[in-house]
Amino acid sequence: MLQALLASIWLPEAASKNADAHDPLFYFILAVNIFFSSLIMAMLIFFIFKYRHKEGRPHDPTAGHSTALELTWTILPTLLVLVIFYYGFRGYLHANVVPPNADRVMANGAMWKWTFTYDTGLTDDELHLVINRPTEMILNSADVIHDLDVPAFRMKKDVVPGRYNKEWFEPTKAGTYDVYCAMYCGTGHSIMLAKCVVQSQADFDHWMEDKLVWEDKVSLIDRGAALYKTMGCAQCHTLDGSRSTGPSWKDVYGFEIPLVGGGTVLADDAYIVESILQPSKKIVATYEDKMPQDFGSKLKPNDVTALTWYIRSLSTKGGDLTTGKKVGLVKHAGAGANSSAPATAPSVDVSTQPSNK
Repeated sequence: MLQALLASIWLPEAASKNADAHDPLFYFILAVNIFFSSLIMAMLIFFIFKYRHKEGRPHDPTAGHSTALELTWTILPTLLVLVIFYYGFRGYLHANVVPPNADRVMANGAMWKWTFTYDTGLTDDELHLVINRPTEMILNSADVIHDLDVPAFRMKKDVVPGRYNKEWFEPTKAGTYDVYCAMYCGTGHSIMLAKCVVQSQADFDHWMEDKLVWEDKVSLIDRGAALYKTMGCAQCHTLDGSRSTGPSWKDVYGFEIPLVGGGTVLADDAYIVESILQPSKKIVATYEDKMPQDFGSKLKPNDVTALTWYIRSLSTKGGDLTTGKKVGLVKHAGAGANSSAPATAPSVDVSTQPSNK
């Protein structure tokens, strides 16, 4: 009961087995600090009054050496430190030894967006986990140092560019929990948020199937609009023509785009696909080469097509968008039925591009 009361004051609700290793130690250290801080403050106030200066009072003799006192303030702190070290080391081992049956999810940090890639190849901006099932997180950054922090799971670890860090947790309560970046990473640090949804295996499987097989449920343009948000495109590309880290998507399609080093290129389907999969190949004039290079592994060919249609829909030269607004146009291996390819499919064969499937 006392721990539950303290948790409501000091820590968010515990929702993983990791909390069993960390919370008791946290409260023990907190109690030790409160006890000794209160003791020192009480003694300080007592001595202020007891030994305050008084007229005519002779000076007290200088205190001598006390072996008992020396042993007390040496042995007692040492014992407390050893207790803290023992339980802290156990917690450290628990946090760093991944169970052999753990699921795997890659957390991708980029200014200023979290995306999560699952073994099925799906990349989404929400972290979905199965209750009472351990999950190993593979942490990767596309730009600067971030830090994946799920307070309810009592786990956080740096996400470093050019390096893969790992952490794991086993959620014990169904629900939706906050995911933060706990390392200052630039002007958008405070908005680098995500949600972690803990659910049953059946609900997780249903969510995964719904995300993977979208072609018969969502139009290409609507799918592209969703990807614009979930894949972090909105962090760098505006839709109203205003300048940001990357070029605005408004009125790009069908126009001549000036390039770094001189020359121009027509922003047609092939150029857009190339810019998504090989963003360093043609850099728009006055912009820097800052786009992540891994969208070829995160996006399936149909997703690249959907983004192309969405960019077309934002341009006055987008042409006939009827096909992109219909549902069930792209044939999917699991979708069955007689769906047909877009009438104006990209001239680059995206089916040959990398996929996680």
